[in-house]
Amino acid sequence: MIDNLEPGWLWMIGGILLLIAEIIAPGFFLVFIGVAALATGAFTLLFGMPLAFQLILFTIYALVAVMIGRKVYANQAADSSDPLLNDRVARMVGKSVTVIETVDEHSGRVRVGDSEWSARGGPGRPGERVRITGVDGNCLLVEPERQLPPS
Repeated sequence: MIDNLEPGWLWMIGGILLLIAEIIAPGFFLVFIGVAALATGAFTLLFGMPLAFQLILFTIYALVAVMIGRKVYANQAADSSDPLLNDRVARMVGKSVTVIETVDEHSGRVRVGDSEWSARGGPGRPGERVRITGVDGNCLLVEPERQLPPS
C-alpha cells in the first residue's frame, strides 16, 4: 500500500506524525521538523520533484523553521507572578535570621532556615536576630534587627 502512495503524501503523513509526537511528548522541537515535512509534502504534491530535490527542500525548510522558532521564542520572557521565583538569595533579603558566630564588618555566620551562611555587617552576637539587607557573592549582608526599647 505504501508503494502506491505519492512521495508528497508520505511527507504529509510524516509531518502529521511528527506533530502528533510533539503533542504526546512535548519538547518543542518536533513541531519545526513536522512543519518542514508538511511544507515539503505540499510542495512535492504541487510540483512533483525527484527525491534529491525533496530532501534538499526539506533540509532548507527545517533549518528555516528552526531559525524562525528560535528567534520568536528566545525573545519571549516567561511571565510570572513572582519575579524572584528562581533567585533564592534575593528572596532572603528582608528576612530576620539568627547569628551563630559573631558578625562584624569582616565575617560571621547566620542560620537561615536549616542552613548556615557566611555574613558580614552587623554587629551581632550569637543568639541575636539580624535582618538580611543584601548579598555580596555568597555572603549575606546583615544589620541588627530594630527592637523597641523596653518600657
